[in-house]
Formats: sequence, structure tokens, C-alpha cells
Amino acid sequence: MTLLSRRVIAGLCILSISASLLAQEDQPVTRRDAPPDPAAVDLVEVASGFDRPIYATHAGDGTERLFVVEQGGKIFIVENDTVLETPFLDIGSLLSPEVFNGGYTERGLLGVAFDPDYATNGLFYVDYTDREGTIVVAQYRVSADDPNLADPNSGRILLEIPKPDGYGNHNGGHLAFGPDDGYLYIATGDGGGAGDPLDNGQNPATLLGKILRIDVQEDGTYTIPADNPIQWNDAFAPEVWAYGLRNPWRFSFDAATGDLYISDVGQAEWEEINFEPAESPGGVNYGWNIFEAAAPFAGDTVTDDMVFPFAAYDHSEGVTVAGGYVYRGSALPDLQGVYFYADWGYGTIWAAYRDAEGEWQSPVFADTDLNVASFGEDAARELLVVDYNGTIYRFAPAQ
Repeated sequence: MTLLSRRVIAGLCILSISASLLAQEDQPVTRRDAPPDPAAVDLVEVASGFDRPIYATHAGDGTERLFVVEQGGKIFIVENDTVLETPFLDIGSLLSPEVFNGGYTERGLLGVAFDPDYATNGLFYVDYTDREGTIVVAQYRVSADDPNLADPNSGRILLEIPKPDGYGNHNGGHLAFGPDDGYLYIATGDGGGAGDPLDNGQNPATLLGKILRIDVQEDGTYTIPADNPIQWNDAFAPEVWAYGLRNPWRFSFDAATGDLYISDVGQAEWEEINFEPAESPGGVNYGWNIFEAAAPFAGDTVTDDMVFPFAAYDHSEGVTVAGGYVYRGSALPDLQGVYFYADWGYGTIWAAYRDAEGEWQSPVFADTDLNVASFGEDAARELLVVDYNGTIYRFAPAQ
């Protein structure tokens, strides 16, 4: 399947840029005079046959293996273009039963992140909802005898976040290590319920509706980084890095700059992408549920710590945003510095970048028929696209 075979749409999504972001003119982000050319890119199939895949990544261990996360609790390895038959990890027995009932659910195995020192310590981390619906972050270790198998008995729970009774959605689930600080960042949803009825998003003392930041230890525990917001504002829970999020479905760090990009699934009208510069001290309020994107929702009061999204689109253009990555591979030089994201329901892919004046632009890059559950990066930082229907694709030079 190629991007050339899809209808490519020209145009811009609606932008909402806060004054605080516009002030970041000294950021080392890539600027360009024109959008990237979609005709120069093909989507090439990497592997298929997965059951509800929701993420793909690499281990950073010097191999070229891909690790594909299935919502039902399995992580498979793709090695030399072949999906290994035995899962790297299978924690299906730990998951919420509704994951296997055949209907739509936001529960399950939701994310994986490999320790920056995985090549030597063999540690990795998963995010899942357990049989009671609690959000769990756990540490696992690769087996001593086989690099393609995790030790299923090595699991240690670092963090458990109970959910409100009756709320099965808005779990977040993404994990990633900060490229500069080595801390583990964790996305959590507001806990569920229309409109955030428990006001978790705007409560910095709760762990729901947040980006968390912890310093993981090899013994399966964690400490609080000395510069987390709690150190200067005791209103924050110790683990909280940022708040005001509804259901942040994938975030990523720009590998070249350390800047953080957070996609947040909207309520009734808006899907949004947020930006946090690498030198941010944390404590940022992304607005939910006072605002949905930049539109007033439960109010219209703008607080001093609030930052609005740099890109948003309404529900005439999509229904569920899936955040991506800033391209930092080498196979497609024209894509350097461009942030790609997509919509799960419509299959649209956008390309966000700053123009020569430093203003954000976000034209549609391509219209596909995929259910884009996530993006990912391979070991060479080439961009992956995860189709929830079972296939992993890679951005590649058009043939």
C-alpha cells in the first residue's frame, strides 16, 4: 500500500497556539518553507497477522528487532521481517476480562518501554489494566537464557492507580523514558465518565489525567525526581509532571531536541496535540476539563500555568487522535523535523512543522483507510504506523 494510492488532501487543520508557546522562539526545532511531499513516501508493510496491535517499538539494544504490543496482553518480536511464533511476553491472564469479550474497550495491555540500559540490565516496563480495572505499571526482565523471551515470573508492580467504580475508559497507557533525564514518563487518562465528572484532570493531587514522571530502580521500586513539580508546589502529587489531560493516547520526545509532544483524545468536538519544550520545569496545565482543546468546556478561566494545543481538529475531520513522532530517521531527509500524527477513525495523517517565521503549520499529509492505533520508531528511527486491524507499516522512500 502506498500513500500515492490514497487521496492526498491539501489544507490545514485548525490551529490554536498559546502565547506561552509562541514565546519559545529559541527552540532548536526544524523550520521549513513548505510542507513535506507525500508523493515521496510509501507505506511499506513490515509485518501482519497481529490481533489488535496498539504499539510498536524497539529495545535500543543494538538489534533491529521490533516489539509489537497487542491489546490482549501479548508482545511479539519481529526479527528479520519474520514474526516470531512465541510471544516475548504474555500477560493476558492479568488483564480485565472485558478485553476478551469481543467488544470495544480501552482496557488491556496499553504500552511498553525498554529501559535505557536494557542491553545490560534486561529491564522493561509495561502499562496495563488488571482484572479489577486498576491501571498498573510493572517491571519485567528478559529471561537469562533467551533474548527473545521475557521471564514471565519477573514481574514487579511499581505503581497501581485505582479507577472510579463503573469507569472502564480513559486509561492513557503510554510509557517512555525521557531522552535527557532517563526518567520514566507515564500517561494516565482522567479516569472515565463524560466530561470528567470527578474533576481529576484539574486536580494536580491525583494521578489521573496526567503525565507522571518517576525514577525507576532496578529492584522494581521508584523514587521521585528531585525537580518534579511537588518540590516547588505541594498541591501536586509527587509523581505528577503535567496535568489537565483527558486521555493522552501516545506521547513522544523529539530525539534531537528532547521536546515533548502529547496527543489528547477529545470529548465531543476536538482532538488535540500539545507541545512542551525540553527545558520545561513541568507543572503545565493542558486545560481539560475547563477547555477541550482551546474551546471552553466546563468554564473559560485561563490559569497562569495553562498551555493550549498547537494543533487541533474537530469531529468533522476525525474522532480519536493517535499521537506520533518527530521524524529523525535518515531514509527520508525531506521529513526531518516533521511531527506526524493521525486519526484512528478516519485514517487521516497530518504533518506538523514550524514555518520560516516559527509559526506552527499542520497540513494533512495523507488520507488512508487504516485504523491508526499508534505510531512507533524502529531502531534506525524510521517511522512506523500501527494499523489496529493487524498490520505494521513503515514510512519508506516511494518506489
